[in-house]
Amino acid sequence: MTPFLGEIIGTMLLIVFGGGVVAGVLLKHSKAEAGGWIVITMGWGLGVAVAIYAVGSVSGAHINPAVTVGLAAIGEFPWSMVPAYLLAQLIGAFIGAVIVWLHYYPHWEKTENPGLKLAVFCTDPAIEHTPSNMMSEVIGTFMLVLGILAIGANDFTEGLNPLIIGLFILAIGLSLGGTTGYAINPARDLGPRLAHFLLPIAGKGGSNWKYAWIPVAGPLIGGVAGALFYRHVFVDGSALAMTIALLAIIACLAVGSRASGA
Repeated sequence: MTPFLGEIIGTMLLIVFGGGVVAGVLLKHSKAEAGGWIVITMGWGLGVAVAIYAVGSVSGAHINPAVTVGLAAIGEFPWSMVPAYLLAQLIGAFIGAVIVWLHYYPHWEKTENPGLKLAVFCTDPAIEHTPSNMMSEVIGTFMLVLGILAIGANDFTEGLNPLIIGLFILAIGLSLGGTTGYAINPARDLGPRLAHFLLPIAGKGGSNWKYAWIPVAGPLIGGVAGALFYRHVFVDGSALAMTIALLAIIACLAVGSRASGA
């Protein structure tokens, strides 16, 4: 298997399990209906673990453009391979979303709320506030890439690493996911959103394209920032990088305070 195919399959598996658990919880007459946020975050976390187990030895199981670009930014992945990985991830996410649609086929018609149908495919904010929504995706993906690199620096019993990362994704969802649904992955949001737009889903409504740029731009920014922070603080021990990061956090807090006071 080639790395390109590996990224397609890995990202497809991620969406089959991640989108699948959202569908199970939100769509009407599913046996998992109303399972709640803990069920959704568990499904995503374990879906990530399965995807890494499946293709980690083939492609490194980036399954996320933010991870791919972040690793390239610190020299851990060749830039020449980035376009192919991004394309594979988008294709895999689209295919995964189509599989979820087929799996839950009779449930779409039974579900009247188009917002619930859209939520199976992609994210949207709990409160619409563009600066805060962007900041949530940046922070969430910053923690994602920083955590993945930090976990990778430790020695685990053979075969345990993917499960640890899956539990880490669960932690991100529980702690930071309540604001925007924690896309933290441009392909995870854009691929299924395209599927929602193209598929003949009964009573689906719009695909909310006006929001679609945030779960793409935010994770890319956060992924690069998280990788650079890890490299310069954890590896190089740079006090300057720590200072810049603290100033960035203070700036985010200041912007958030002004926005909430407006």
